[in-house]
Amino acid sequence: MRKGFRKAFSGGGTVRGLYMAFIFLFLYAPVVVLVVFSFNAAKSRSVWGGFTLEWYQKLFTNTEILSSLRVTLIVALLSSIVATLVATVTCIGLDGLGKRRRAFVMNLTYVPIVNPDLVTGISLMLLFVFMQFQLGFVTLLLAHIAFNIPYAILSILPKMRQLDRNLYEAALDLGAKPTQAMVRVILPEIMPGVVTALILTFTLSIDDFVISYFTSGAGVSNLAITIYSMARKSVNPQINALSALMFVVVLALLLIVNFRSNREMRKPKEEKSR
Repeated sequence: MRKGFRKAFSGGGTVRGLYMAFIFLFLYAPVVVLVVFSFNAAKSRSVWGGFTLEWYQKLFTNTEILSSLRVTLIVALLSSIVATLVATVTCIGLDGLGKRRRAFVMNLTYVPIVNPDLVTGISLMLLFVFMQFQLGFVTLLLAHIAFNIPYAILSILPKMRQLDRNLYEAALDLGAKPTQAMVRVILPEIMPGVVTALILTFTLSIDDFVISYFTSGAGVSNLAITIYSMARKSVNPQINALSALMFVVVLALLLIVNFRSNREMRKPKEEKSR
């Protein structure tokens, strides 16, 4: 049976094409329905009442949503910048460690990534309560920085591994100070990874709900929490419009990250071909 299954996929492209079409249909059909019904004139979630932009107009005049958008963008921007800075310094430090200590630190880095968001959110909430921090904007920002750092490290570390170790010593031999060598030689070489980490962490921060829900406290909410609160109260078509916009923004950022990653992967191959 396994051989027959493998033969079917390794043969013509029809089976593989149908299989991939089914997978993408299964994954993105709900999103397509969401986007389509964000233009629905009727408030019903199942009846099409005609095309309208009313919900998008009301969305941009809703003070609650605009306030949540402001919090989301501020937290995402600050957390991505801080997480990327911390990850950059960490990757430079990891490059100077021995294999065993580096492996130990990397194993610790993987824990927040494989850990369920629910566990991370509750753990951070208990930590803030134990330290007698008032849950609010500061705890929300700290939580986003905490879960963004591992992703930033994993984005920058591959560029550090591709870096020629002799560049730093060469810069020192030519008279540069250690700080100058880091800023003018090492940092430009790993800058593609830094930019990728910045975009990725910004995207993850915008998209987060579970950790934000447990660490934001009363009076502070991002877009994900606002959507959840609006959905619990009543059927509000503005939710469809807001979710559609969030999907488009996140998709655009992810496409930029993938485009940059593919371009960086093609560079060594093009240089070798020359």
